[in-house]
Amino acid sequence: MERNLAMEVVRVTEAAALAAARLMGRGDNVAADQAAVTAMRKALSYVQFKGRVVIGEGERDEAPMLFIGEEVGASETPKVDIAVDPLEGTNIVSAGGYNAIAVIAIAEEGGFLHAPDTYMQKLAVGPMARGVIDITATPTENLRRIAKAQKAYVEDLCVVILDRPRHEDLIREVREAGARIKLIGDGDVAGAIATSKEGSGVDVLMGTGGAPEGVLAAAALKCMGGDFQGILKFRNKEEIERAKGMGVTDLNRVYDLNDLASSDVMFAATGVTFGDFLKGVRFFSGGAYTQSVVMRSRSRTTRVIDTTHYFEFKPMYD
Repeated sequence: MERNLAMEVVRVTEAAALAAARLMGRGDNVAADQAAVTAMRKALSYVQFKGRVVIGEGERDEAPMLFIGEEVGASETPKVDIAVDPLEGTNIVSAGGYNAIAVIAIAEEGGFLHAPDTYMQKLAVGPMARGVIDITATPTENLRRIAKAQKAYVEDLCVVILDRPRHEDLIREVREAGARIKLIGDGDVAGAIATSKEGSGVDVLMGTGGAPEGVLAAAALKCMGGDFQGILKFRNKEEIERAKGMGVTDLNRVYDLNDLASSDVMFAATGVTFGDFLKGVRFFSGGAYTQSVVMRSRSRTTRVIDTTHYFEFKPMYD
C-alpha cells in the first residue's frame, strides 16, 4: 500500500467526526451515528483505492449503513480491505461525554479477520508488555506478568474496563489483585489504544466488547508496537451459525494481533469529543478544528495532525 493513502484516509475520519460532533449532547445516538456514516461514505468515494468493507456498521439490508461487503473508492487500484467505525462512542456523543472517535483501518486484501458481529473477550497492552500476556490465564496472573515486564508493581498498573454488569467478577478480581481501574462507558478501541500511548496512564485493557472493534484495536496496536489477544464470545446459536458461515471453525480460538491484522495496515482516527488520546472537534464561525492520528505498521510512524477546516472551501463535506 502506498504511504500516501494514510494521509488520504485521515480525511475520511475527519469528515465523520465533523458530522457527528454537530450532534454532541443532543440525546440522539442514532442520529449522531447516521451523520458519521453518511459523511464517511461520501469521503470514501474520493479516496484513490478500490476498497471493500470487511468490518462495517451493518449488513446490506440495513443500508444506508456502511455494510459488510460494500465497495468504496474512486479507483480500481490498489485493492484494500477496510475496517471502519464511523462513530465509536455513539452514546458518548449523545450525552456529550468523553473519548468518542471516528476510526478507519485499511489493509491489503485478506489482511483483516472477518469478525462476526458478536462479542470478544479482549486483552490489550502496550509495547513494554508485548509477548507476555495470555488471555487464557487469570486476570491476576496477567497483571503480575505485565507488572514484571514494565518493572513495576501491580499496584502501579491502571486497567481500563467497560462499565458493564458482565464485568463484575473481573472488576472484583482486579481490585483484589491491587491494580487501579478506569471504568469507561463506551469506546474500548480508544481504551486499547491508550495502553500504547506514552503518558496516557493506562497499562492494560481487559474485558468483553464488540468483536469488530477488536479488529480495529488490533490494527492500531500493530502500528504502535503493542499487543492484543481476543476470544470470540457468542451470545446465541444464531451468532455461532453466522460465524461458521464467515469461515470461523474453532469457536474457542485465541486470536493474537497478527491473526486479526495479518498484513501491513494503516490506521487513522479523529477525535469527536475530547479524550485521553485526541482532542475533540471545536467549532468556530465558518469552520472547525480537529485533531487526528495517522499510523502505519510498516514504519511504526505515528503522526498527530491538527487541522483547521474552513467550510466554505470544503464542498466534499457538504
